[in-house]
Amino acid sequence: MKELSPYILSFIPIFVAVDCLGTVPIFLSLTEKMDHKQRRTVIFHSIATATIIAILFMVIGKLVLRVIGVTIDDFKIAGGILLLVLSINLLLPGKFKGEYFLTNKEDDVGVFPLGTPLITGPAVLTTTLIVLDSFGALATFVSLILNMLIVWTTFIYAEKLMRLMGRAGIRAFSKVAYILLAAIAIMMVRKGIMGIFFLKNC
Repeated sequence: MKELSPYILSFIPIFVAVDCLGTVPIFLSLTEKMDHKQRRTVIFHSIATATIIAILFMVIGKLVLRVIGVTIDDFKIAGGILLLVLSINLLLPGKFKGEYFLTNKEDDVGVFPLGTPLITGPAVLTTTLIVLDSFGALATFVSLILNMLIVWTTFIYAEKLMRLMGRAGIRAFSKVAYILLAAIAIMMVRKGIMGIFFLKNC
């Protein structure tokens, strides 16, 4: 169980940040006029885009921060504040993830807005870098891939999920996820401040 701990602890925050159920209504709205083959193509493009962006950021994110002179503690504080603002905004009555993209009928909605920023957006990128710093590359990579597989499965069965849970049920689940995201954001800010304070006193 101890060996699995980093994988479990890295999986949970990424799962909360991805919020695959919260994306289901947007996915169905954007693909409502597509046939089965077109919808499968959109799913493939969205998962591929989201995965590639997340992995690229995982690989070069710290290097980019180092080049611009930002420490991981600075990033924790900034990322935590960003996540907190996003989660509070999404918790407001009537708000839900990606509502501004519902009228977007571009040819390839799999890349934008589904792949990014709805699946892999600021929340996922920030969380990925924090998880990478806390639990290592392997646990972060495995957690990312598992979460993308969950999103893929959720999209495949999106219509069945909507019939089973209903729009209200999916929104309720998303609101709980946003509360968890807010708590994770506070944790990031707390750890960032503690890290800076510790370095100053060393």
